[in-house]
Amino acid sequence: MPEESMPVFVRIDEYKDVLDIMNMIKNKLEEAKETLGKINELKNEEDAELELWHTGLEEVERKIVFVDKVLFEPAAL
Repeated sequence: MPEESMPVFVRIDEYKDVLDIMNMIKNKLEEAKETLGKINELKNEEDAELELWHTGLEEVERKIVFVDKVLFEPAAL
């Protein structure tokens, strides 16, 4: 009988330890997925806030260009 097909014997206490470790790994994996989801949600909120800031800065820039044009090129109006 080749070694690959021979039965493997494991002590019951070691088997229970392996099951406990597997459950712990599954729990940690679930926690990691939840944490990653929260990080992704925060990143999306941050991206939205940065977009608002960018839009606000563009608006200020347009207004400054307009004021600059009015002050230094009155004939253009």
